[in-house]
Amino acid sequence: MQIDTALLVGVMFAISTYLLLQRSFIRILFGFIIFSNAGNLFILSMSGAPKDRNMPIVKDGVTQYVDPLPQSLVLTAIVIGFGLAVYLIMLLYRIILDSRTIDIEKMFKPEEGDE
Repeated sequence: MQIDTALLVGVMFAISTYLLLQRSFIRILFGFIIFSNAGNLFILSMSGAPKDRNMPIVKDGVTQYVDPLPQSLVLTAIVIGFGLAVYLIMLLYRIILDSRTIDIEKMFKPEEGDE
């Protein structure tokens, strides 16, 4: 199970890195979203499997609890990642309205007569 999760995290990081290095803003946005989810999965997988452990509610006779810190970190990261994704979508929308292109090379290409 841990090997499968490690492979999935590696593939997600590789795909997100590929997408982040593209010229299209839409691909960069998808790369950022996949990168955020890969980071969350990595943090969650570092906490280990909750096998034979109970939820972190104190009861008599229970000694093995699941560590709630990774889950709380991932929940916070999901909220922050969603906020950043919405911000990037709105920024992309504004860029499309202003420059009529999503290609970085065309956007920063100097126009004729500029120098």
